[in-house]
Amino acid sequence: MSISTLPGLFISHGSPMLAIEPEQVGPALHRLSINLPKPRAIVVMSAHWESQALEVSTSSRPETWHDFGGFPRELYQLRYPAPGDAILAERMIQMLTHSGMPAHANSLRPRDHGVWMPLLHMYPEADIPVIQISLPVHFSAAQIYQVGQILAPLRHEQILLIGSGSITHNLAELSWAEEQASTPEWASGFRNWVVHQLNNDDFAAVLDWKQAPHVRRNHPTLEHLSPLFFAMGTGSRFSLVHSSFSLGALGMDLYRFD
Repeated sequence: MSISTLPGLFISHGSPMLAIEPEQVGPALHRLSINLPKPRAIVVMSAHWESQALEVSTSSRPETWHDFGGFPRELYQLRYPAPGDAILAERMIQMLTHSGMPAHANSLRPRDHGVWMPLLHMYPEADIPVIQISLPVHFSAAQIYQVGQILAPLRHEQILLIGSGSITHNLAELSWAEEQASTPEWASGFRNWVVHQLNNDDFAAVLDWKQAPHVRRNHPTLEHLSPLFFAMGTGSRFSLVHSSFSLGALGMDLYRFD
């Protein structure tokens, strides 16, 4: 059987409600998945697994974690029972450690919604092994990018690499009561600046994120932007797959790196 090369992806996973109210990005995720060869495995760095050390999930069947509160009951009934892959996870640990990025096994970590929510739209059958990698809180943008670079060869083995976060993420300034709220300039301007740099192959500018316009208003904390740095490390050729905003200022972009 021939093996295909898959891209790296950055997915803006949005609110947990994406699982049951897909808006524009749910169909975009589905279209993306059917236009790719079916992955042999999926590796995800999520904004919702921050850690002190770099960790890799080695569980053979991680639990679905509803790591949020105050949402409709039906959301908590959803499960994503995809298997893990302990052998691939251990190989990833070796790849990282041998490249100067010591990594550790975590057999207890459940899957947070940054992992299972977008995959519900992409691969609803949950029949592809999924391995999660943590986001060390002390890592710089360059170090997170390097993690993506180290794991990038897995793409040539038909393994899909995903950074799951959000291109903008200021929950305090979202228009929760107004579905069709207009997008403020500080949100669209930041998003447009990022896309402009990536379109011009200026990855260094994005990694130097403090210079970006309105960055702290879009990201009061950095964990939802950091998975973009991981995705950038997986491939050098950028393409925009989807762009939209939800709740006014919540960017729902999807990026591809080949």
